[in-house]
Amino acid sequence: MRVLLLSVTAGFGHHATAKAVSDLLKERGAVVDTIDVYEVINRFIKETIDKGYLFSSKHTKELYRLFYSLAENSGQSYWSGAFQPINLINDLGAKKFARCIDDFAPDAIVCTHIFAAQLVDELKHRELVTVPTYGICTDYTLHPFWEDVPRIEYIVIASELLVHRCVQRGVDRSRLLPLGIPVHPKFNIPIPREEAAAALGIDPTRPTILMMGGSMGYANNRKTIERLSMLNIPFQLLVVCGNNKKSHSQLLKQIEEYNGPCQIFPYGFADNVDVMMSASDCIITKPGGLTVSEALARHIPMLLVDPIPGHEERNVEFLLNNGLALAVTKTFPVDEAVYNLFTNPGRIENIRAVMETVAHPDATARLADIVLENGTPAPAGTALPEETECQ
Repeated sequence: MRVLLLSVTAGFGHHATAKAVSDLLKERGAVVDTIDVYEVINRFIKETIDKGYLFSSKHTKELYRLFYSLAENSGQSYWSGAFQPINLINDLGAKKFARCIDDFAPDAIVCTHIFAAQLVDELKHRELVTVPTYGICTDYTLHPFWEDVPRIEYIVIASELLVHRCVQRGVDRSRLLPLGIPVHPKFNIPIPREEAAAALGIDPTRPTILMMGGSMGYANNRKTIERLSMLNIPFQLLVVCGNNKKSHSQLLKQIEEYNGPCQIFPYGFADNVDVMMSASDCIITKPGGLTVSEALARHIPMLLVDPIPGHEERNVEFLLNNGLALAVTKTFPVDEAVYNLFTNPGRIENIRAVMETVAHPDATARLADIVLENGTPAPAGTALPEETECQ
């Protein structure tokens, strides 16, 4: 079977979800290719979307929140249909991308971003694509415009608890697959705390906090470490800076000058987060959909900081309303949140118990099963073309 995964560069989560699905499908014998949609249509557009998302979500939060809310409440109609910028781009790039899809000849398509789903929906409208298509919503909400892609046969959502919201937004219940957000299968494999601590070279008996700032390392590590030091508890802090080299450099400098009670272990981009979570008592993190799903799979309590307006704020609402996390705010700072958690062990156990009922660590496997069962198998011996227009 041949499966085409379509993503868009706007943060890290969409690509990470695509990779998780791709890796498992390949393990099961499928021929898979993953494409950044706008890399094919126009690289300038790709860079504009990526940089525009990062800039607006970090530096113009109020404006970003306003546009997200308007789109969420009014859907595509707010943008007058065809005059939505993404629709114009998709109209112009549709034929080019249709040739790309034809070259690969997939039996199924999986979209991990709404922009990719909008493009496929347009191609289906023009009858240029007919294969089953699955959209994946990578947050604990329904992003704007998912209700406006009626030709996408199935939409994967993060939880059964979101079904009512999706139906209220106009998505037919029969199209919803509440499988959870696909994460790497390794998060479904338990690691004993002692084993995880040994792999990291840390003390398994000391209280340990994992700190993550998202793929771009947005967290204010200096301020967080200073606040935690006020508790005078000898925490082990595993600090992941992501791709933010400046943040990593500043952290290394802070460690040189630090003389507080905590022992700090700095990391840049890390591919062993599953091990770190297994060795930790809680995680201080931005509430990105992928990180949240990984934490749920590992049953590690979350302290949520600095949500991006819109989708990450919806993640916070979902997690708080279901007793899965604490939110760090100006009036409930991180040291108070940590103190609240560590002086109430019953709260930690309650959170872990609720996570057991809400988490979907097997989401990737369940989606792979559905895709492989619903698609039409490719002829035996079929291989990925060495060169297509997509590459």
